[in-house]
Amino acid sequence: MAFNYKKFNPENANVWDAFIDGSVNGTLFHTRKFLSYHNQDRFQDFSIEFYHKNKLFSVFPAVDIHYEGKRTLLSHRGASYGGFVYNEGLSIREAHDLVGDLVKMAKEYGFQKIMMTLPPVIYERRLSNYIDFALIKNGFQYQKREVSSIVRLENSIEENVSKFKQTNRTAFRKAQKLGVEIRQSEDYEEFYRILKKNLKIRHNVQPTHTLEELIRLKTLFPNKIRFFGAYVKSEMVAGVVMFDCNAEVTLAFYISHKESMQEFRGVNLLFYHIIKDAIEKGFHYLDFGIFTVNMEPNFGLGRFKEGFGSSGVLRDTFILDI
Repeated sequence: MAFNYKKFNPENANVWDAFIDGSVNGTLFHTRKFLSYHNQDRFQDFSIEFYHKNKLFSVFPAVDIHYEGKRTLLSHRGASYGGFVYNEGLSIREAHDLVGDLVKMAKEYGFQKIMMTLPPVIYERRLSNYIDFALIKNGFQYQKREVSSIVRLENSIEENVSKFKQTNRTAFRKAQKLGVEIRQSEDYEEFYRILKKNLKIRHNVQPTHTLEELIRLKTLFPNKIRFFGAYVKSEMVAGVVMFDCNAEVTLAFYISHKESMQEFRGVNLLFYHIIKDAIEKGFHYLDFGIFTVNMEPNFGLGRFKEGFGSSGVLRDTFILDI
């Protein structure tokens, strides 16, 4: 199948985002609203629109960067996930030809590499690995395969709790007995202080977003980015920032707690409430995020997430030398 393709025109941002909303696999991270919150001089956008019979068929968010000394089309530097977004019913032929046309366009514009990170398959409303297969058939290779912890949401919180490890059930019940209160709030500033200190102590790194960026994202997505805090009296002891990525999946983007208040088990009670809330909102999965970095597992972090009944799915990054 032949597609017409062209670079994204910023004037088409609303059409792009409407396409994401109606797609089978698009996420918050694919929207122009999310991608444009970055300073415009931070990335050189090279997103692509694919058309069939003058109708928008697929979108591919991307940037033009240099990677390992080569001009690279990357999907996407400013987001957790990239890759093709498309409507329900994508055929194997269409997937194959989309990838082929992407390679063709990249060659025309002088790129030397293509890289993309696909959302885990749970983000698809209709499960499909057609794009993965098409990438391999068109010469792409796996650059890395990270593991993301995911919790399948059952029909009730009781069913999910039955899949918790005993230590996790004991922990959240202890928090309840100690009077820990969970509430959704806008106290991002206090949480950010906890997060920044925790990341510095544990990993000597900074959060992905500055506080200003996080607040701006919350402003852009007031109903899709939510903060849950655990409080002892008026003191925040832990918090989780959730990104509702699409109708299928809600993602725990930031998780942190005060080391000095760990005995209150705030994180454990938080996820009891977050899972309950996600079930009520109709999500099918809670994504805890990856516990591997460049395919090196943090077994302790994996074990912590498994305590809530999680299992692992792959988050793949593909690469092609043109």
